[in-house]
Amino acid sequence: MKTSTLWLAFWLLVGVAGPARAQRLAAGSTSALCIHPDGTLWGWGLNQAGQLGLGSQLNQALPAQVSPATTWQHVVMNNFATLALQANGTLWGWGTNTHGMLGTGTTTNLPTPTQIGSATWQSISMGPYHALGLRQDGTLWAWGMNTNGQLGVGTTTNQLAPVQVGSSITWRSVSTNVYHTVAVRQDGSLWAWGENSYSYGLLGLGTTGTVVPAPVQVGTAFTWQRAAAVLLHTLALRQDGTLWAWGSNGAGQLGDGTATARTTPVQIGTGTWRSISTTTNHSAAIRADGTLWAWGSNQYGQLGDGTTTGRSAPTQVGTGTNWQQVLAGPDYTLALDNDNKLWGWGANTIDQLGNGGGAQFVPMQVALPTTWRSVSAGNYFTAAVRADGTLWTWGDNQGGQLGNGTTTVQVGRGQVGTATTWQRVAAGYQHTVAQSTSGGLRAWGNNYFGQLGTGTTTSQLTPTPTNATTDWQQVAAGHYTTLAISVDSSLWGWGAGLQLGLGMPPPSFTIAAPLRLGTAHYQDVAANFHVLAVRADGTLWAWGTNQSGQLGIGTLSNNQTTPVQVGTAANWRRSAVGTSHSVAIRADGSLWAWGNNDAGQLGLGTTTAQLTPVRVGMATNWQQVAAGGAFTLAIRTDGSLWGWGWGQAVGSGSFANQLTPVPISPGTTWLSITASSSHAAGIQADGTLWIWGDNQSGQLGLPVYYLSPVFIANGGTALATAASAPAATWQLAPNPAHGQVQVRGLPAGPVAVRLFDAMGRLLRTTATAELKLDGIAPGLYLLQATAGHTTGTQRLVVE
Repeated sequence: MKTSTLWLAFWLLVGVAGPARAQRLAAGSTSALCIHPDGTLWGWGLNQAGQLGLGSQLNQALPAQVSPATTWQHVVMNNFATLALQANGTLWGWGTNTHGMLGTGTTTNLPTPTQIGSATWQSISMGPYHALGLRQDGTLWAWGMNTNGQLGVGTTTNQLAPVQVGSSITWRSVSTNVYHTVAVRQDGSLWAWGENSYSYGLLGLGTTGTVVPAPVQVGTAFTWQRAAAVLLHTLALRQDGTLWAWGSNGAGQLGDGTATARTTPVQIGTGTWRSISTTTNHSAAIRADGTLWAWGSNQYGQLGDGTTTGRSAPTQVGTGTNWQQVLAGPDYTLALDNDNKLWGWGANTIDQLGNGGGAQFVPMQVALPTTWRSVSAGNYFTAAVRADGTLWTWGDNQGGQLGNGTTTVQVGRGQVGTATTWQRVAAGYQHTVAQSTSGGLRAWGNNYFGQLGTGTTTSQLTPTPTNATTDWQQVAAGHYTTLAISVDSSLWGWGAGLQLGLGMPPPSFTIAAPLRLGTAHYQDVAANFHVLAVRADGTLWAWGTNQSGQLGIGTLSNNQTTPVQVGTAANWRRSAVGTSHSVAIRADGSLWAWGNNDAGQLGLGTTTAQLTPVRVGMATNWQQVAAGGAFTLAIRTDGSLWGWGWGQAVGSGSFANQLTPVPISPGTTWLSITASSSHAAGIQADGTLWIWGDNQSGQLGLPVYYLSPVFIANGGTALATAASAPAATWQLAPNPAHGQVQVRGLPAGPVAVRLFDAMGRLLRTTATAELKLDGIAPGLYLLQATAGHTTGTQRLVVE
């Protein structure tokens, strides 16, 4: 990576904005950083060198905050390291420090932001292994690799700490890249130095000589404003707003309508420009009227015009006139509009666009992720409730289960009505049931067996009130059946007869309105073709289909029309039912499974079916479980997610079946999980929604299937507000907690604290920074706090 030849593949870039704007965007080949209007710094993409400053080397598919500081003002990065300025002019660096490019006087790497020296600075520019910076007194300093004379200090000797370029000279701006540097003095003259032996004329001197290790003036004009140097060419703005370029031009990146290299500055287009950025093979710029233009290579859609056709002259990106800053990245582009919204387009191989999706050929907003409250995977469709109380559905819709008034399949996510009072949702075979914050139930979709609970068997294409007259603490939508546990712990059901456990097999009768099922009290229920229910005394009961031994009662093919106890244990806590297998967690945290095992969905290391519960491994920290068609997913108390069974839906990234539990997305923390016959979804501790598995009916809400969790991007959130972003300035103490938890560090103003369980149910609220946990069972919870017009969420472990 230290040779010129290899560096041709790294596609380094620079961006130059107008004089009144600090550099708020920075990008490496597959990483990006952005300073928000509130002064916080966020990064995403590749992080193997620690260039995001997060203290780890884990890649980030979504924007993650870099340190709790709120005074960031200027940021630049290369592929391995980052330099940034805070509002007080201090210089900070992190990442790889090969050849001393961080300027610390050593070559020691820095995993998190670390202040460098005590001088005060106004701007910084980085190359692959070196950097230059303007101090607030106007002097120019350089450090790092200098084999091409790119530091401008008169030698080709590397420098581990800042060394002044010239003396008693004041500078206006500087830009450096792999081989050369360009800078504008306060008198408006343009100067260049570094490698000039290439035939492209990198320095704009009209020659192609050898290394120039000290500044040499470019032409005789004193009207330059600023310049942008990239791998083998340069763009520059004059004070009258005209745009000029020189150097390599094989992809049309100079924008003069040709592919001819230029050894001296040539004017680009007409009109006046205010912000420019260029990378190895394409360029972008903003005109004085706020329009955005791009040109050069377009192989990955990096020009944002909806095509992959290259352009040798400026081509407008969309029709907007409110752009304020643009940054041309390697094969992609980022831009800020006047509303401080960040947009990205082009290649997205390692999440450099920060939207969790694939390549984009037109601008797509890069927004902080919207948080979600509840998600449920139905049969080839998905339903989910956002933290703002809105309800969204997507996928198969032949029964009207999406609730949008049609029976048309919907690949993209669509909102169900306009209500903002949804609390949680349960998706079944071809019907959906959702609960509002007031406790009431609404249902829609196929109603052939009365599974909507409306008192009729008429299907509904939009949410329709059920005949329920009570509040509910849990709802499960099965195969043509709905079961629910009331707030008084009584169990109710409606729909097809066999799954109701009333002693009569289908199709002899249907129950079209909620009916209490017996007199026992329950704490958990799960439904599919068969039902598992945990009573208040900890005993486990089952009924329904049993062709694969999924009831766990030691027999095969004996369906049960009334509840039968599973074993004699009285310490069950939670259960889940797949198409033909079952799993359940005991109070001691152990996990048990039984039923069909043809894909290894029992997690026992074999494909042998089991007719009674068998323990899965020896772990005692299982917290939550979900069963799909032929796979199982479970969350441990540390928030880690594990999966086993059918490869396409497990989320391990492989088609291979997994016969024992394997970690899914190691290093991430999960709050809840749901599974259907062929796909799964989960909410991570930060409230983001992830999905994976089969996608034949668009149930992932994405164009293709995924073998591992992929982020469900939402968009529409301005970076200036981002009210649902995870709060970085407040903490929970203690965490894990018992008895009570305190929210520390909240901003001034009224406080609202809400506690949700792993199923998205609102359990408790308070108007103080202290929340009582009396009566809250041990487990994982989501605590949401609002104060000072800011809302944040954090994961809480209750012991």
